[in-house]
Amino acid sequence: EQTPLPRKPWIIHDRAIALNLPSLQTLKDAAARPHPPLFIELFNGLRYELAIDSTISRSNDSAVVRGLLKQSDHGDFIFYINGTVMAATIHVGHRLFKVEHVANGRHRLLELNPAKLPPD
Repeated sequence: EQTPLPRKPWIIHDRAIALNLPSLQTLKDAAARPHPPLFIELFNGLRYELAIDSTISRSNDSAVVRGLLKQSDHGDFIFYINGTVMAATIHVGHRLFKVEHVANGRHRLLELNPAKLPPD
């Protein structure tokens, strides 16, 4: 059980997630076409199928994967994968989600309020 992140005003929701390692490996493979159906589940039961537009794989077991969310008129994602670690940005309309690596292969899904994010 992970300790929740300290509550910050720009975090709407957060929870620990587990990545499906075989699906992660498939995502990293730029030659894997067509992709089997891959889904992402966000908060409140929101579940979207990924429509992968591009995968850039590197020889160091990393990849950048971009695409759209099939069940959303305005949904897109970008995944940065290195080995079994992933960082991601997901947009669904005006909603913003992030996947962050916490430690030791553990990840968190966050929903953020863009209006309250601190400046870079």
